Amino acid sequence: MAYKGKRFRRTHGAMSDINVTPLVDVMLVLLIIFMITAPLARFGFDVKLPKVEASPVTRAESWVITVYRDRRIFLNESQITSAELEKRLTQLARQNVNADVFLRADEELSYGFVMQVMSSARRAGVRNLGMVTEPLPAIQ
Repeated sequence: MAYKGKRFRRTHGAMSDINVTPLVDVMLVLLIIFMITAPLARFGFDVKLPKVEASPVTRAESWVITVYRDRRIFLNESQITSAELEKRLTQLARQNVNADVFLRADEELSYGFVMQVMSSARRAGVRNLGMVTEPLPAIQ
């Protein structure tokens, strides 16, 4: 039995248009993710501070040295080397002899490395060097 109807021919070749809807969806999701995580990237690395019983600092902390577990050193928000730290603190000490400098060091750093950073600050002429800690949790 032969088919007596019209023959169907393929009138269209390969589709040459790209469907951009999935691409737009993915890009919008990535945009949202970056918008949420961008503010966190600035302070994304936590320094695990030791917990001690002490009163909080009431003065404005304008100069803060932060030392991370992997021995990266930051002065306020800029990463510097040990040699640069001493130079920058020397400039600070010349501008203000009684300037307060606070040291935030990860509790898992070796005592010797923290002492090297502190001695760099002392050699630079910093007189007021404070250590930043976290308060002990309140017992209820």
